Amino acid sequence: MTISEQPLTAARPATTTTACRLFVVRHGTTTMNVENRYRGRRDVPLDAQGYQDAVDAARQLSDVGLSAVYCGPLRRTIATAQIIADEARIPDLRILHGLNNVDYGVWEGMTAGEAAVYDPAAFDLYRTSPSRAACPMGERLQDAQERMVGALQLIGGRHAGETVVAVSHAVMIRLAVSRLTGVEGEEWRIPVGRGSLTQFWVEDGAITLAELPQGDDVD
Repeated sequence: MTISEQPLTAARPATTTTACRLFVVRHGTTTMNVENRYRGRRDVPLDAQGYQDAVDAARQLSDVGLSAVYCGPLRRTIATAQIIADEARIPDLRILHGLNNVDYGVWEGMTAGEAAVYDPAAFDLYRTSPSRAACPMGERLQDAQERMVGALQLIGGRHAGETVVAVSHAVMIRLAVSRLTGVEGEEWRIPVGRGSLTQFWVEDGAITLAELPQGDDVD
């Protein structure tokens, strides 16, 4: 079954008083995004377009009634989150390491083509099987998926009945969606636009995918 065939709904769960509405935003553009290089844990800042991406996300979220803003520990997620928090008049950010990017190991800084040449077998698994893939000298995608799902559950548990936002990375959003839909193969790498929003509901540890991100980025 493909992503598009999954039964998705933006409707709030029946127990309206305890479900957390959670928007996960992909950080804005960086120069390494433009170059189509794996960023991983490299602490690259937003570029000019990246700040505009963050402003656009903040405007989309300006009237949803945010009560908290979370982000990973890297500058590009912090800067994106700060713009969202300022727009929503949230006084501080909450850094959550579970939202951090995949550790790409030796692939960090490489293009996809370079990564494929370095380790063709590992790269093929990365493209087609997140449940079995591991970055050379880096992180298993399944481990990254577990901590991302755990981060979403943690946020939802802290903010029952509230609307919150978390800023993370494209691959982490894809891994969360893959876990919830069971999709593998090339189709797990759904487009996640820079600054795009993916909406979840979280209640009692259960996560429901409500709305997929927009955009055409598959880097």
